[in-house]
Amino acid sequence: MAVNKQLFYRLISCALVLLTITTLALGEEPDPSESMLDGLERSLEMGRHEQLLAEKRNPANQLSAFTTDGCSGGLSVGWNYLAQTIEFLQEVHGDLPPWESCCISHDRLYHKAGDQDISAEMSFEARRRADEVLRACVIDTGLSRAPELAEQYGLSLEEIGQVYRVIGDLMYRAVRIGGVPCSGLPWRWGYGWPECN
Repeated sequence: MAVNKQLFYRLISCALVLLTITTLALGEEPDPSESMLDGLERSLEMGRHEQLLAEKRNPANQLSAFTTDGCSGGLSVGWNYLAQTIEFLQEVHGDLPPWESCCISHDRLYHKAGDQDISAEMSFEARRRADEVLRACVIDTGLSRAPELAEQYGLSLEEIGQVYRVIGDLMYRAVRIGGVPCSGLPWRWGYGWPECN
């Protein structure tokens, strides 16, 4: 049975609201250009990558066993809550975000934070690549589900793709802001290593 577009947009809006709240809570700057943002990220993070590398190189420190919370920042928890509240969300999308496997793969990269013998610049680039892979995985999840979702919601494949691109972009920006190393957050880059001194 096809569902109208308004319901689809309301359900996706719930997921976007969760992402937006997380992003705003972490203090995202208003829409600077990518190159300006890249330079800002790089300048703010380099010292933190150096601190993390010092922790990784310390022979007294060991990488902890891998753990994951699914999609961090409350996204998996919030999605599960909404799925328990909105029957249609659970029927079509399940109890957890359809892209949660992307988040778990991303967590594996964040847990280890690259090799021990890399530079701060290499660590920064590895984190950015991990975040770009997360965004691409979310978008690919949408593309793989597009025929089913288009039928469910009465939308075109292109409209479904646009929605997932927005979700992927928001998740990318959220992890760029909230995943910096040595932040004390449980989902930080290098969270498998002891917190930086």
